[in-house]
Amino acid sequence: MNELSTTECDVLVIGSGAGGLSTAITARKNGLDVVVVEKEPVFGGTTAFSGGVLWIPLSSHAKKAGYADTREAVIRYMKAETGRWYDAASVEAFIDKGPEMVDFFERETEVRFIPTLYPDYHPDADGGVDIGRSILAAPYDIRGLGPDMARLRRPLATITFIGMMFNSSNADLKHFFRFTKSFTSFRYVVKRLLNHVKELALYRRGINVTSGNALAARLAKSALELKIPIRTSTPAQELITDNGRVVGAVVKAPEGLQRIIARKGVVLAGGGFSHDRQRIAQAYPHVRAGGEHFSPVPPGNTGDGARMAEKVGGRVEIRFSSPAAWMPTSKVPLGNGEYGAFPHLLDRYKPGIIGVLSNGRRFTNESNSYHDVGAAMVAAGQGADAGMWLICDQGTIGKYGLGYAKPAPMPLGPLVRNGYLVKGATLRELAQKAGIDPAGLEQTVREYNEGAVHGEDRQFGRGTTSFNRYLADPDNKPNPCVAPVGQGPYYALRVVMGDLGTFDGIGTDVVGRVLDARRKPIDGLYAVGNDRASVMGGNYPGAGITLGPIMTFAYIAGRHLAGLEPTLSSTTQTATARQADVIPA
Repeated sequence: MNELSTTECDVLVIGSGAGGLSTAITARKNGLDVVVVEKEPVFGGTTAFSGGVLWIPLSSHAKKAGYADTREAVIRYMKAETGRWYDAASVEAFIDKGPEMVDFFERETEVRFIPTLYPDYHPDADGGVDIGRSILAAPYDIRGLGPDMARLRRPLATITFIGMMFNSSNADLKHFFRFTKSFTSFRYVVKRLLNHVKELALYRRGINVTSGNALAARLAKSALELKIPIRTSTPAQELITDNGRVVGAVVKAPEGLQRIIARKGVVLAGGGFSHDRQRIAQAYPHVRAGGEHFSPVPPGNTGDGARMAEKVGGRVEIRFSSPAAWMPTSKVPLGNGEYGAFPHLLDRYKPGIIGVLSNGRRFTNESNSYHDVGAAMVAAGQGADAGMWLICDQGTIGKYGLGYAKPAPMPLGPLVRNGYLVKGATLRELAQKAGIDPAGLEQTVREYNEGAVHGEDRQFGRGTTSFNRYLADPDNKPNPCVAPVGQGPYYALRVVMGDLGTFDGIGTDVVGRVLDARRKPIDGLYAVGNDRASVMGGNYPGAGITLGPIMTFAYIAGRHLAGLEPTLSSTTQTATARQADVIPA
């Protein structure tokens, strides 16, 4: 490799999502020379597609808002949620350093957050709360990126309206649902549409971005202001080692192969393995059984970091009962045999929408979190048939929409004709067209409606937690999540399994150093983001439990690379060392 051109830096970061950019910014702010490489032509990673929410208990935002919480309650909740995978050292580092990370980024960079009203996903569990642990990236005008605006990954197209983003705040979406019922909401929606049309005319994209797109843009702006190069279209090919130490990587730049030598360390931040067909066939139970998986995360998340780590002695263990953050997803026809993924973040909470299996029977509380519903889909479908049908009547779809189908007055006909929606005059006709057992569906609706007319879900208790109710319809009384399935015509939408990113990943210690088979750190190699095994142990406790730990542990890794965090670097990640029920990679 002597013929390759060589450049040097202190830290090489491979990947440009929140994990990679947060590490880069933290290291640079502590005096290190940093280079970021990204395989795709755009930066932002999965973060740019995300809701932009961070689960950070005890943040300054929560304290300013007066939300009651304690460190002890957070620990109890994490113990309840992670179970046998509870890792005291990593959890306590996350709890202690998370608020510090938020204050650092808001003080030192362009990153800004706002509080949200999200409950924990299991607020009734020991230590759970109804409000205060999730924060949201503040909206951002991406013209602040200058010419680099063109390199920001666009938001997921299927969840925008002509490219216009909706904030993860529930209040923003309520105006669109009330568009035809409230003059205030009508005026709000019209103003947003006019502004967006103007942006499209001037810039050919929306410039006032929200959610994860805003977080990715703010992080990139901060990195670029610090003179950190973000080299897009530059995939890492392999790590360079010297006497067991990782000292850099070979990258494929547009002008050819190059070596980048990193004096302090290389950080793997490639986004996990959601699109590594070989690894997910091993890790995902429904894929192992021959079932379908359709992930909305960026296609570049193909497990590059995991493979590079393994080649130098790192370990990627498939341990968790849920190896990824499950997301029920529908396949939107785009033409020419191609499909886009629509993540079902909102419709399942709305009254009058139910989910059934091919036998026509309900199988879970549809208003639980996407991850919990996904886990129930896997369990109920026995792996290979890990899917469900969402069912509703004409009035309900007109009021709330269904998946990619928008509420009235947007037309539904094109989505029926292209096969996205199935329509039937009666439940029996709907079931026959969709391949659902007709008698099972009719019986399910009949039994469900007996309680639903009183606002009750007698089978699964839908609407009984603050989280169930948060994304439902507060105007629907007495239960914002429950209403009968009324008169036809009826609609059905097929939902399959997807994910928001992987939970299983590269084993590390608390500060992010990759561990070898003896659980010893590999000198010079770190992993952050979805490349690193999740501290959540395969569970999903609340809104932002991916981005919250991602940015916190990236902050810790960046500080450790700069010679800080001596106390944390003396601890080990105990959950990683547990061997029971581990499937070797």
